[in-house]
Amino acid sequence: MRRADRLMQLVQVLRDGNLHKAADLAAVVNVSLRTIYRDMETLAASGVPITGERGIGYRVTAAVTLPPLNLTMTEVEALHLGLSAVGQSGDKELSAAARALSAKLDAVMPEDRSRAPAGYGFAVYPFADAARGFQHLPAMRQAIRTRQKLSITLNGDERTVRPLQLDYWGRLWTCIVWCEKSKNFSDLRVDQITELRILPSLFVDEHGKSLADFNARRVIAGS
Repeated sequence: MRRADRLMQLVQVLRDGNLHKAADLAAVVNVSLRTIYRDMETLAASGVPITGERGIGYRVTAAVTLPPLNLTMTEVEALHLGLSAVGQSGDKELSAAARALSAKLDAVMPEDRSRAPAGYGFAVYPFADAARGFQHLPAMRQAIRTRQKLSITLNGDERTVRPLQLDYWGRLWTCIVWCEKSKNFSDLRVDQITELRILPSLFVDEHGKSLADFNARRVIAGS
């Protein structure tokens, strides 16, 4: 597993708000305790709101989502799409500038505006990898707004989902969905989606399948 993917998996575990011992986290991602300690330092330095220390455990102290700041989600999305296009261009100078701008965007989006700005994204995550997911953001945002189902292919597995919410992690975006195949909620990494189609079928809130249900389940898990 690449380090960037491991960091993302650790955040997904920690986001329930519970205290997790370093030994348990190490077992989840199959690395040493020393590696977990380094990973926690990397995540904290990247602006992820982690508290804890060696011998006690770690937890995420606040939800990690797109903060309002002075940019809307659509504006951040537009920035990412533009940077993606420039970053993949053949012009080395412009490509380097796109990566630099991406790093600056990460740095000015702290989770808590009362704190000094810190890099909010995963600095170790390759820009080119994240860029692959940016192409899907407009369709996903439209489907969330119009409440249309999506057909997606993820790791070779095709499924139909109800998109509920996009979350911004700094270079990485995830989408909370209700998956009709697994009959459960999933938090999907947008950059891992290889195919996506908006379906004509609409969906309405149903008991156990709404964003409110997902948030309530997360609160119960964290209590």
